[in-house]
Amino acid sequence: MKYGPREEEAFSIDLSRSGLFVINEGNYMYGNASLSYYDPATGAVENEVFARSNGFLLGDVAQSAVMYDGLLWVVVNNSGVIFALDPATFREVRRITGFTSPRYIHFLGPHKAYVTQIWDPRIYIVDPTACTITGYIETDMDFETGSTEMMVQIGKYVYINCWSYQNRILMIDTDTDTITKELVVGIQPSALIKDCNGKLWTITDGGYEGSPYGHERATLARIDADNFVIEKTFTFDYGDTPRALTTSSDGRWLYWINDGVYKMPAEAQIPPSEPIIASGGTIYYSLTISPENGDIYVSDAIDYTQSGVVMRYSASGILLGTFNVGVNPGNFCWRAAQ
Repeated sequence: MKYGPREEEAFSIDLSRSGLFVINEGNYMYGNASLSYYDPATGAVENEVFARSNGFLLGDVAQSAVMYDGLLWVVVNNSGVIFALDPATFREVRRITGFTSPRYIHFLGPHKAYVTQIWDPRIYIVDPTACTITGYIETDMDFETGSTEMMVQIGKYVYINCWSYQNRILMIDTDTDTITKELVVGIQPSALIKDCNGKLWTITDGGYEGSPYGHERATLARIDADNFVIEKTFTFDYGDTPRALTTSSDGRWLYWINDGVYKMPAEAQIPPSEPIIASGGTIYYSLTISPENGDIYVSDAIDYTQSGVVMRYSASGILLGTFNVGVNPGNFCWRAAQ
């Protein structure tokens, strides 16, 4: 599908109600990433809102998005760009370029943010207002296997999991923009979150059979952020593929995908043996929890090539509805009511 300036559409959504942005990755090297918007109050969904509003496609592999300072910031990995959008109209307001392969952006203020990368061991420091790259945090990883991923801030420290061909969590002092500590965890920690007790949790995928970096069973680990040590580790079976670790808005519940969707209290001593939502032959791909009522939203990538589906479940796992989105719905971002 092609869009030109004359094909732009005028959007205006009701900002008095909360909404959900669905970040559709698309396919690598196909340039078919897209953005969808869902209104939980009405059940209305709009697809391709970026392209329809701006007259051009979002780009190649939309990785993540976050709301900050009244704007929606969308990180497009293989295109090496971060767009800042008006959340009411989806129109581009700003863009930051010059990245190798950005994954996530974390804001420290209106003039400072960190951007993590895959295939680039550096953490980029940017000025979101000026839309410029102002510096880098160097790591001891190389460009072939170096990667940084999700970011969690506790006090003045930002914690970052290193995923692709790595096995470490970094601790960054935001005053000096330096790595102060590193913690070795399992192979390929794919996510990092914070619970209600101020503990960090990471889920590792264990690599894959034949990987030059190794292959082991996946794990779910709890980390004491103050002492920066692993407190508890739950180990999955070989063949399990846990992913998409997230938490409820109050941090009391942890959720992840392992074929089905699992739910566990932050204080649990043993992991759940059964999913709250069975897979039913679907390819559950990403996951988010409504900050308003605890509803569970889980995406189905279907076959990774056609448009995906998002399923909405109650907090107890009862299916409430479904809606169609773009190709490979890989991430979500909530917009609070104004």
